[in-house]
Amino acid sequence: MKRAVFLDRDGVLIEDVDLLCRTEQIRILADVPRVLQRLKKAGFQLVVVSNQAVVARGIATENEVRAINERLEKMLIREGAPRLDGWYFCPHHPNASVAEYRKVCECRKPQPGLFLQAAQELALDLRESFTVGDRITDIVAGAKAGTRNILVQTGQHNAPPIQTAERLDTSIRPDYICRDLLAAAEWIVGQKTNFNH
Repeated sequence: MKRAVFLDRDGVLIEDVDLLCRTEQIRILADVPRVLQRLKKAGFQLVVVSNQAVVARGIATENEVRAINERLEKMLIREGAPRLDGWYFCPHHPNASVAEYRKVCECRKPQPGLFLQAAQELALDLRESFTVGDRITDIVAGAKAGTRNILVQTGQHNAPPIQTAERLDTSIRPDYICRDLLAAAEWIVGQKTNFNH
């Protein structure tokens, strides 16, 4: 079993431009490639988990989202980041304009479905893993999956919660709040753990 850092994409790795649907909109946030390298060297799997309502809204296809993710990974690697271990996204929305994606699912955060899928496919120990997100829905999803959770202030941390099919559990709070992914990584690496490498 391996430990991981689960990373939201928009607002954590790249600027949140709202409904990103083209590769030329990608803007990597400061220090991200270096921080990913540090986390990898510390022994973490790096897994991106994101809601991509652009698919449900008919703005982009699933293949276009995959192409954006592939382009982002190439850009990160070119700037010194390691190859990431997994990319997972939810294309659904409870009020999708594209009928086939209009559903209440287990993969749209704040549900933990993407985390559970990644844990099964990549042999991850969720209790020894961390989630970094810029929205409370990221934090709730991580908590439901059993990870420790960090809210960064580089994206939509002040925005209203996204639309969810169920009421958010407002008792769930981040384990740590910090300015960006660099500060999150410093906290993660500094945590005492019983994890056996």
